[in-house]
Amino acid sequence: MTAITVRDVPDETVNALKVRAAQAGKSLQAYALDLLTREAAKPTLTEMAARLERETRTELDTRDILDAIEDGRHRR
Repeated sequence: MTAITVRDVPDETVNALKVRAAQAGKSLQAYALDLLTREAAKPTLTEMAARLERETRTELDTRDILDAIEDGRHRR
């Protein structure tokens, strides 16, 4: 594991984090680690866009779609 040091954190920020950590029943270190872990797990916009591109790619063309609509109409 790696240790991280954050310098120049405003007192108001530290105090707010201490209060939230206490409310969560955690130490400041455990609370900060949870925050960092959650943030690191969130995909970035670039990662989300790449995933969307991969998952929405299709080999269908307009004719295929129109044919499927027409087939659905005939089955009614």
